[in-house]
Amino acid sequence: MLLKRFFDEKLAQTSYLVACQHAGVALVVDPNRNTAQYVEAAKAENVRITHVTETHIHADFVSGARELAQTTGARLYLSDSGGAEWKYRYAAAEGAELLTDGTRLLVGDVAIEAVHTPGHTPEHMTFLVTDSPTASTPMGAFTGDFIFVGDVGRPDLLERAVGAAGTMESSARNLFRSLKAFSAYPDYLQIWPGHGPGSACGKALGAMPQSTLGYEKLFSWAWLVATEEEFVEKVLAGQPEPPAYFSRMKQINSDGPGPGGSARPPSISAAEMASRIQGGETVVDVRPASDFAASHSRGAINIPRNRSFLTWAGSLLPYDRDVYLMGIASDEEGVAIARELSLIGIDRIGGMLHAGEMPGLAPAGIETTST
Repeated sequence: MLLKRFFDEKLAQTSYLVACQHAGVALVVDPNRNTAQYVEAAKAENVRITHVTETHIHADFVSGARELAQTTGARLYLSDSGGAEWKYRYAAAEGAELLTDGTRLLVGDVAIEAVHTPGHTPEHMTFLVTDSPTASTPMGAFTGDFIFVGDVGRPDLLERAVGAAGTMESSARNLFRSLKAFSAYPDYLQIWPGHGPGSACGKALGAMPQSTLGYEKLFSWAWLVATEEEFVEKVLAGQPEPPAYFSRMKQINSDGPGPGGSARPPSISAAEMASRIQGGETVVDVRPASDFAASHSRGAINIPRNRSFLTWAGSLLPYDRDVYLMGIASDEEGVAIARELSLIGIDRIGGMLHAGEMPGLAPAGIETTST
C-alpha cells in the first residue's frame, strides 16, 4: 500500500492518495481544484487514479472531486447520508456511486469502509483503510473534518455560515455521539485529518500531520469532557468567525463545481488598468500592507499575498465579474495567484499589472496616495 499526503498551506487543507501498487490503482480523498498534482503523483508512482471521493460537502474550498473523476475516468463516490437537504445534487448526473454507513469498496488490495460520522456536517463520512494482503483490521482513517490533531470539526458552520437556523446544538450533539461511537476502534488506528493549523474548520488544530486514535483519546479536549452537555458547551464556545465565502462554497460543492479557471491571466498595460479603476472594476493590489500604505493607487484594494490571502479574497472579491491584479512581481506570480484564487472559485481574472509598471498609472489619471 502507498499513501501520499498533499497539504495546501493557503487553505490549510489536506488531501490524500492511497494506492495498491500491486494492482496499479489509486483512490484520491478530498481533492482540491489543483487536480494536476494528483495526476502527476499517480504517474510518478506508476498507478492510475480509479476512485475519487470526499469526506463531506466542503465549505472552505471548491472541491476537485468532480473534475478529477472526469479527467481521469475514475469512479466518483459521494455520501448519501445525512438527510434529503444535505445531498450532492450533481451525483446522479455524474453517475456517482452513493455511500452510506458501512459501504465497502476495494482499491486493488486496499479495502476502504465508509463510516457515517455526522456532526461537522450531517453527511460527513470517515474512511477506514485496511491493507488487506497483510491485515484484517484498519490501520488508519481519513477523518476529514471529523477528528483533527488535538481538536474536532466545528459543528456550528451550517448555522453561522450557511444560515441553517437551529442546527448548532443538534450538530454538536451528533458530533459527540459520533466521537463516542468511533472510540470503539483500536487505539493504534492512525488519524489522517483533512486540515491543519490555520483552518477555520476548527479552533485549536495541532500542527502535526497525523495522530492516532489512542493519543487523541488521551490528550484531546474532546475526549476529556465528562458529559454530552459539557461537550456541547465547549465545542461551540470560542469558534472563530467563519469567512464570508463559506456559504458560497457549500452551494458550489453541492450543486457541482465546474472546471478551474484559466491558468494564465492576460498582462495589461498601465493605461488599461487605469481604465479599469476609473470604470469601478475590482482591482486588487497584492503587495505587502507596508508597501501599499506607503504608496498606492486610489481605487485599488489591498489584499496582501500572505497566509490570510484566500480568506480575505473570498470575503471581499466578487464571483460574478472580473477581478484585476496589480503589484505582482512577475508573470509567474500572477499565474500562481490566479491558481490560488481558483481554489475558492474566483476564476474571472481579467488582467494583471506588474509592480514595476504601476508608476504608469499616475500619467493615465489615477491618483496616488498613502495611508
